[in-house]
Amino acid sequence: MKSESASYKAAGVDIVAGYKSVELMKKHVARTRNEGCLDDIGGFGGCFGLNTKGMQEPVLVSGTDGVGTKLKLAMLLDKHDTIGIDCVAMCVNDVICCGAKPLFFLDYIACGKNIPEKIAEIVGGVAEGCVQSGAALIGGETAEHPGMMPDDDYDLAGFTVGIVDKAKIIDPATMKEGDVIIALPSTGVHSNGFSLVRKVFGLTNDAKDRTYPELGEKTLWETLLTPTRIYVKSVLALLDKVQPKAICHITGGGFYENIPRALPEGLCAKIKRSDVRVLPIFDIIAREGNVPERDMFNTYNMGVGMTVTVAKEDVEKALEILRANGDDAYVLGEVVKGEKGVDLW
Repeated sequence: MKSESASYKAAGVDIVAGYKSVELMKKHVARTRNEGCLDDIGGFGGCFGLNTKGMQEPVLVSGTDGVGTKLKLAMLLDKHDTIGIDCVAMCVNDVICCGAKPLFFLDYIACGKNIPEKIAEIVGGVAEGCVQSGAALIGGETAEHPGMMPDDDYDLAGFTVGIVDKAKIIDPATMKEGDVIIALPSTGVHSNGFSLVRKVFGLTNDAKDRTYPELGEKTLWETLLTPTRIYVKSVLALLDKVQPKAICHITGGGFYENIPRALPEGLCAKIKRSDVRVLPIFDIIAREGNVPERDMFNTYNMGVGMTVTVAKEDVEKALEILRANGDDAYVLGEVVKGEKGVDLW
């Protein structure tokens, strides 16, 4: 018997559209399969076979996050194929900070109206993020919320699990004076501070084609919608050869909130302002919104999406590995004695 409910559809939920969404997204999900996948999409739970060979004490590391109000730009531009990359990035970039390799990912999409082609486009972005991070997309959920959300609105959240041998978990307690902080460049604003971005630019449909000379051929909106960089593969390559003292994902709260999270008491991150390779989009935000520099560094990544702290003797090897794996890494600062925090001078 064909599964459908005219009464439920009249109430605003089209279960047939939900089935179509699943069919359309299957090709995207298939791209993410890895050695741990045990079944196909469509079951009640995603199954994953855990390979702990070579590990003495395997530890699972989990992370969950969303995309925030960056979604508003995707909706206004009617471009939904990259926002899923942001969702994956916000999760996997967190678990890699512990030294954990992402294993699998699940997504959750709440929408006002299930438009199968749009849902499949969103999931296509999620799948691309999973491919970039090596995680399998083993399940998810799409929920239609008529009367609670406008038809064109949606929200996106994700969840990932990674694994690391307990002995190899990144331990900031090993940090000492003289260790070096390496910067991994961001691709732009990533997925934080968009409430301030929208306040600064008053982003509406009328502003879609706004341009700035510093941005080259990209419009403002295209620049802002650039997906968050996923650092998993380059950091995993680093972990194979070097044991970092700390890894920090620079998200909401910027330098001043994120870097101290991986500092022991009595140590400070000393960073010269002129050594930070600030991307043009941040200069534009500061100028157009008259945003003080302190607020910029306490809200945005400012061009540094992740930092890795290593012993001084490991700096050149770390830079070589990170650059060979696609990140134009550079020395950002050093660890010094002082009050726990960031000394940006």
